[in-house]
Amino acid sequence: MPHRYFTTEIGQGRAALTGSDAHHLADVMRASVGDQVILCDPHAVEYLGTVTAIAPGRVEFSVTEGYPSAAEPDVEVTLFAGYPKLGKLEDTIRHSVELGVRHVVPFFSRYCVAAPKKEEAKNERYNRVAAEAAKQCGRGVLPDVAMPLPDFAAVCDAFHAFDLVLFFYECGGVSLRQVLGGAPGREARRIAVVTGSEGGFAPEEAALAAAHGAVTVGLGPRILRCETAPLAVLAAVMTLTGNLE
Repeated sequence: MPHRYFTTEIGQGRAALTGSDAHHLADVMRASVGDQVILCDPHAVEYLGTVTAIAPGRVEFSVTEGYPSAAEPDVEVTLFAGYPKLGKLEDTIRHSVELGVRHVVPFFSRYCVAAPKKEEAKNERYNRVAAEAAKQCGRGVLPDVAMPLPDFAAVCDAFHAFDLVLFFYECGGVSLRQVLGGAPGREARRIAVVTGSEGGFAPEEAALAAAHGAVTVGLGPRILRCETAPLAVLAAVMTLTGNLE
């Protein structure tokens, strides 16, 4: 299968890669004129690209007519993930991208064990992890990882941008199947999923989420680890919206 790359330089039957992707294709993969790759634009449209020229830091292509990526879900899901300790966030990002998440937003909250440290450097690494996962699993867009939000109030302030916000609370809530099976759930195209860190959520954080319009959802009778919960939740959301069948 041809290698997959993401680019904004695409149109009128032509495309180009620059920077690290051009280096990878030309110098690591040792591409030659006539080799083919899959190119994806920012709108989840894929093209079959044929290498036409290779120069230092730049590879140019002719491309076929674009076609919508079959790998992209018809809902745009953002994961708000409580910041875990011991580097667990990388695995959460990697597996979330595989499951179809579009954006990952880490955050700190009252019971977080981790504390902010060198977050700008970490964010560069996290976005590389997301890009690598997107290429590996055949995504049609490049998911992104935001800088962490400083507290849970900042998380709640972001809820207005979504059609539906699902706040997963260890103390219980309504059934996810019930939410997504109802009219609001069926019509929601932009969905936010909120899961906590090792310490879970404080009662006042749960109340704040509800006050900002989030639907409080239970995770069943078992307490899931902070790195397990996002994956279980995303798999369930994708299944119930018809995007993981």
